[in-house]
Amino acid sequence: MTFEILAKNIEGIQAALQQQAAHAVNLSLTARNWLMGCYIVEFEQNGEDRAQYGAKLLKRLEERLQTKGLTERRFREFRRLYLVYPQLGKEVLNYVGAQTYAAIALPEEIRRTSSAESENTAIRRLMSAELAQQTWQVPAEKLFYRIPLSHLTLLSKIEDPIKRAFYEIETIKGCWTYDELDRQISTLYYERSGLSKDKESLSKLVNQATNALAPKDVLHNPVSLEFLDLEQSEKTDETDLETAILDKLQDMLMELGNGFCFEKRQKRILIDGDYFKIDLVFYHRVLKCHFLVELKVDKFSHVYASQLNMYLNYYKHEVMVADDNPPIGLLLCTDYNETVVKYATGGLDPNIFVQKYHIKLPTEEELKAFIAKSIKAEN
Repeated sequence: MTFEILAKNIEGIQAALQQQAAHAVNLSLTARNWLMGCYIVEFEQNGEDRAQYGAKLLKRLEERLQTKGLTERRFREFRRLYLVYPQLGKEVLNYVGAQTYAAIALPEEIRRTSSAESENTAIRRLMSAELAQQTWQVPAEKLFYRIPLSHLTLLSKIEDPIKRAFYEIETIKGCWTYDELDRQISTLYYERSGLSKDKESLSKLVNQATNALAPKDVLHNPVSLEFLDLEQSEKTDETDLETAILDKLQDMLMELGNGFCFEKRQKRILIDGDYFKIDLVFYHRVLKCHFLVELKVDKFSHVYASQLNMYLNYYKHEVMVADDNPPIGLLLCTDYNETVVKYATGGLDPNIFVQKYHIKLPTEEELKAFIAKSIKAEN
């Protein structure tokens, strides 16, 4: 054995066992959070003294436990994880094992079961009740063992079960990091796939450009555009989607009438030698002001608010005439956090408005078929 071989062997051991340790930690956290969510829901439904806590239950729980990481916000995440993924019960219980349950005070509903049935058997029966499994639903085993807790927490925020299943299987296929999953959700990958005729090719292109999951990654009042009826194309990327929405949005505002006068699309303005482009510019003859529209195919960022604020200030100083009122800015995003918007726009032009939009997909059946095919390919 040479020194170089020794070094390579140690590197291999470090990489392999670090990944194994990270995976074990992640599974334990998933099991812990799911179980805590289960107990919280059980108490909310059947707790003897639940009435005296009401909406303050989770805050009181935080104050009572005083344990780092167990906060009101986390408890809400745990509850949502359980409610969205009840099918994880069987995998969680198999992973935790019978010995752990001997030290856990079981919910009252379990204790009311027949004495001939052990508590461990009862909890398995209660929590592993099989839901009607659809071909497009990702099996519980894959959800538990293949998707990190951080990803499941993010996925649980998606209300549409088909959309959620789509991102679940794509996360598994692409071994996405948390940031990559977040980016794909923000940039409407699900919607782009729905608008793409060749979904498999789009999936390959997306996953070729993503970063694979590493051990460190697991330790760590919308505007509705459904009526836009976007047309399908072979492979719809982010630029295609933005162009299609802008086309329809421009037509929509022009047909609204009531004073909207279209001026320019991709309006170029020059500021200190640098060119910038405003997506859509209208003039409203009733309000006597310009109406600037910026469309983003991802979630809100403070940078977007600052950018739109700059455009509004430019119009105030360079474009407005004596009879004009201050311009209005509309920022359309796929999603936003109200607190982030509040702090990002605080102190900026009061005429900045932030809204999120939805897109109607051609058919759900086609997406279900694509998800089912992807799940089958993973088996």
